[in-house]
Amino acid sequence: MPDFDVLVLGGGPAGVNAALAASAAGLKVALFDENTAAGGQVYRAPVSAAVPLTADQQAEQPGDTLRRELAQSAVITYFNHVVWAVTADYRVDAAGPAGPMHCTGRALIVATGTTERIVPFDGWTIPGVIGLAAATILLKSQGILPGRSTLVAGCGPLLAAVAAKTIEGGGKVQAIADMAGLGDWGRTLPAMMSRPDLMREGFHWWHEISRAGAPILSRHTIVKVEQAHDGLRATLAPCDAAGRPVSGKRRSVVADCIAVGHGLTPSTEITRLLRAKHRYSRQAGGWIAVADMDGRTSRPRLYVAGDGAGIAGAAAASHHGTIAGLACAIDLGATDVDQLRSHVPAARQAHAKAARFGRSMAQLMALRPGHIDSIGPQTIVCRCEDVTRAEIDAACDAGAHDVNQLKAWTRCGMGPCQGRTCEDVTAELLAARAHGGSRERAGCFSARTPLRPVTVEALTGDFSYDDIPIPKAAPL
Repeated sequence: MPDFDVLVLGGGPAGVNAALAASAAGLKVALFDENTAAGGQVYRAPVSAAVPLTADQQAEQPGDTLRRELAQSAVITYFNHVVWAVTADYRVDAAGPAGPMHCTGRALIVATGTTERIVPFDGWTIPGVIGLAAATILLKSQGILPGRSTLVAGCGPLLAAVAAKTIEGGGKVQAIADMAGLGDWGRTLPAMMSRPDLMREGFHWWHEISRAGAPILSRHTIVKVEQAHDGLRATLAPCDAAGRPVSGKRRSVVADCIAVGHGLTPSTEITRLLRAKHRYSRQAGGWIAVADMDGRTSRPRLYVAGDGAGIAGAAAASHHGTIAGLACAIDLGATDVDQLRSHVPAARQAHAKAARFGRSMAQLMALRPGHIDSIGPQTIVCRCEDVTRAEIDAACDAGAHDVNQLKAWTRCGMGPCQGRTCEDVTAELLAARAHGGSRERAGCFSARTPLRPVTVEALTGDFSYDDIPIPKAAPL
């Protein structure tokens, strides 16, 4: 069983920079990620050299730099490893290509990123309806269009990114349905001015969309999707600032694929499993671990970094990872602690600047308080267990006082995704019906092992019954 000073969970910009900072301080560091290479969602690497690159992509990108620096470091990497258990003594159990493995660390840095939120609507489980994050994986990593024609809907900057990259890949964008209004985007301009590079990229996306003639429907949301002979037919409705559908002209859009996303929620399963203190912040994306500015949680030697500590974007996550790595090295008594401390102020300043932009984007993606009003009684909310809104409402009316009691009564959140897909919306429904909108009183699902679905074969490896030791019978 390998022993390390620091275990880092997550190979995105936060996790990699945390690992690099701790390793550069002389600590023995291991990094785990279930993907084949570092980069996370934003800096995801193409799956093969056969994936075509645009002219901009042919130059070294931030993700390429990240992977090169990691490869040149002393960090031990475990890619293609699914972490399915973490214990209080910071033992990590994972399943990888060579079978099950485990190791321990003196400290643990959790940089597990986010999960995409999709507020359910009638037909959201039909094949061909995918998340915006899934669409970006197809476009960036696989070089595959989500569909020959695509409807892009939801909220946040991924709308423009997916639409523009679909157009650049030769696909057609039938329409963009944005829940935000022009005023919402206008309020982000001061923060956008602090990142002219990202502002230029955003303007490039919108230029591509405008040149392709894709209709942009501000303050519109999907209320229904149904199968049609010519693809998927989506019904769009105007909505108010709270995300609530209002009276007005309904629009019908037909496309091969419907890519939809309503923001991101921090992934906190591991910090919840380890019983760190958490708080709810709608602006930060949901429940987040209570931590200081350097990522220290309420548990000794447990740190959080990146968007898992609150949505602030990839650039901010990179700096936050460095800060957490430095804090961990200082706390573990690495060599030349004074020099390490001298690097912290600059990293904090860089993080604050980047986070200003990221948090303004997070405001566009925050769950709107009226959005759940559009979920119909027979609409499936928990797609793993086919639990409808009517069943959730009935459990609330019967006295379910928090999401864990509701989970026990309805099986909502007991499926393979462990509630990652349905928890945020389920808790919002419970809070609105039973607690006057208080998400703190509604609570959050208790984290359970296994953290990710794993097969029995992945944990046992290859063996036959002849390999099972059978003790000799005891003498009578």
